[in-house]
Amino acid sequence: MDPINHPCFDYLTSKTSARLHLPVAPDCNIQCSFCNRAYDCINESRPGVTSKILTPEQALDKFLQIKKNIPNLSIVGFAGPGDPLANFEQVKQSIELIKKVDNHVNFCLSTNGLWLPKYADEIINAGFSYVTITINAVTTAIAAKIYTRVDVEQLLKNQMDGLEYLATRGIFCKVNTLYLPGINEHEIEDIARKVSENGAYMMNIKNVVPDPTPPSLNEIREKCSKYIKQMRHCRQCRADSIGLLEDDKFKDYF
Repeated sequence: MDPINHPCFDYLTSKTSARLHLPVAPDCNIQCSFCNRAYDCINESRPGVTSKILTPEQALDKFLQIKKNIPNLSIVGFAGPGDPLANFEQVKQSIELIKKVDNHVNFCLSTNGLWLPKYADEIINAGFSYVTITINAVTTAIAAKIYTRVDVEQLLKNQMDGLEYLATRGIFCKVNTLYLPGINEHEIEDIARKVSENGAYMMNIKNVVPDPTPPSLNEIREKCSKYIKQMRHCRQCRADSIGLLEDDKFKDYF
């Protein structure tokens, strides 16, 4: 499969192909220092925010509604508001229901990677073509400043092992990395090099919303571009995003 079928993996595709995020995953398996778990807000536009949690049956209804109204829908994603792998039964049930009515839709999943080795084969068997893994560190010293309630050494290992496993089996993998000034800015280039070695197709370095984009963000992207393709058109999607990246229609449907 060509990765340009996914608007996040190709800038030109983002202008013409729509996506649908189905918020069926409220639970998370780690705590990040930057994460705001108050996810029910219609006026915020950032990762982890949704106006409603859907059941698998409601996810199917939402898919049918969007497919009818937005014919250029190309991707159905599962990106929260928690971690899809901490809610994988709901995710699988949603996919199974959608596949019964549409065998051609492509699926993507976003995860922190903690349980990636555990669910890697199920991800493949479920029919996911694209996986995004958030990797914010490659050393335990930095990871310990970012994550709590988790064995950071195991987290880092699982992220890289899971990435390599999926990439070698034909899954297009993107790595999201949050630029956290004063914490991980000196490690991001090492992240880029390592995830490239482990098979990542693309890297998306972004700031924490609603913090303003720092001028040095583009400098870091340039440094990392020698190792791996950089995403520069990210819109920091909500967990219930609908439509084109630059023209989100979630307020029309939730």
